[in-house]
Amino acid sequence: MARKLRRLPKIVNRPYEDEFYHQPGTIPGTIIIDADAPLPIIFLIDYNQTNFIREQIATPEECVPYLEMESISWVDVQGLGSQDILQRLGNVFKLHPLVLEDVVNVPERPKTEDYEDQLLFISRMVVAKEKTCGFYSEQVSLILGKNYLLTVQEEPEHDCFEAVRSRIEKNKGIIRKQGADYLAYALLDAIIDGFFPVLEVYGERIEELEEEVIVRPTPQTLQNIYQIRRELLQLRRAIWPQRDAINALIRDGSDLIGEEVRIYLRDCYDHTVQVMDMVETYRELASGLMDVYLSAVGNKMNEIMKVLTIVSTIFIPLTFVAGIYGMNFNTEKSPYNMPELNWYWGYPLCWAVMLAIALGLLFFFWRRGWLQNSVIIKRN
Repeated sequence: MARKLRRLPKIVNRPYEDEFYHQPGTIPGTIIIDADAPLPIIFLIDYNQTNFIREQIATPEECVPYLEMESISWVDVQGLGSQDILQRLGNVFKLHPLVLEDVVNVPERPKTEDYEDQLLFISRMVVAKEKTCGFYSEQVSLILGKNYLLTVQEEPEHDCFEAVRSRIEKNKGIIRKQGADYLAYALLDAIIDGFFPVLEVYGERIEELEEEVIVRPTPQTLQNIYQIRRELLQLRRAIWPQRDAINALIRDGSDLIGEEVRIYLRDCYDHTVQVMDMVETYRELASGLMDVYLSAVGNKMNEIMKVLTIVSTIFIPLTFVAGIYGMNFNTEKSPYNMPELNWYWGYPLCWAVMLAIALGLLFFFWRRGWLQNSVIIKRN
């Protein structure tokens, strides 16, 4: 009987995917089906050096005759929305209950497990979005047997395996001359290589933000930087454990993986390290952009305050003069009570003095170079 999926409380702006947990005391091997998971679609590719078959099958039992042949069978299951099909799939391939639990109950941390006659590898696959920035992320499980490979994906809509399917169909390279272990390597290599187009998009976005931060920083710029940092953190969480899992395949070894394929896995490990270096570099650049943004905003604020200070400094003496002549002392009581009020040219003279003070202050500020920086900031 299927158990209902329990989802952790969602945190606003959480940089990670929603995580799931088992109820305390759940029996090991229990399958938890997400109510939103799509129904499984099963594809079969069977091949050897001379023959090739690619078809969609309705039930897991239809692949049994192919598993008994000497050819290599690749069964690709896309979708985790049916407990019945997944359990029947486990019966056909004789999967350990813990293997089926790790495959179905997503997300699992990328890892590798050896079950003598089967080898489980759980990976995280990312696919760049075509029309918008960002990427799709889903779990892919690979179960390697003697002459077969079973892959289970979360979603049927997108993956990065089409190039491998095309190589098998057109008999390019040595893939149809090798065993199922080489097929597993080819898929792992496609998963790791799928990170590079995603990182290329982030590299371009960071370059655009660098110019934006320096020329015209806005609050939206800060939000974009923060969004990139969150997404890069998610990429880091996806690629970091995969390096350890691939290293475990190379180091520990398995009877299901030949020595020649283990050499290819070293190249896959190198690509993983390269992806990690790029992710860390972009994360540091994004952090640096945030510091530059804060500095640019601070400098802009300082220049604005400088302009306001200059304007205030000019009007302070003018306000002083206007305040004195606004006191209106009676000149009939004393000859010292502002005799200028009775002068014929008193009012124009007052304006002339005030203009002379303002122009003198502007000249002084110009000679000091304070006005030039203020004008540049104002134009930008």
